[in-house]
Amino acid sequence: MARTARKYSKGASAKVGRAMKKRKAGTLRSGASGRKVKSRKQAIAIGLSEARREGKKVPPKKSARSSAKKTAKKSSSKKSSKKSSSKKSSKKS
Repeated sequence: MARTARKYSKGASAKVGRAMKKRKAGTLRSGASGRKVKSRKQAIAIGLSEARREGKKVPPKKSARSSAKKTAKKSSSKKSSKKSSSKKSSKKS
């Protein structure tokens, strides 16, 4: 049976683990506001973003992935609309 590649590196999971411990201890703070983090999901997100900053193997954010898909769709739809409009103009003449 073939082994699949890891989505997250060991260093990234260690960062998340450290963030979770800090949250439990009550010392984990969010970015600009500096408020205490209470949410487990927010602690995971902070750990992953720190790992990304250090260059560890972490998949891109969902928001970054979806925005890239949207721009690809927009550019492909623009190309197809340009082609159809050029066909229309050639039919008129």
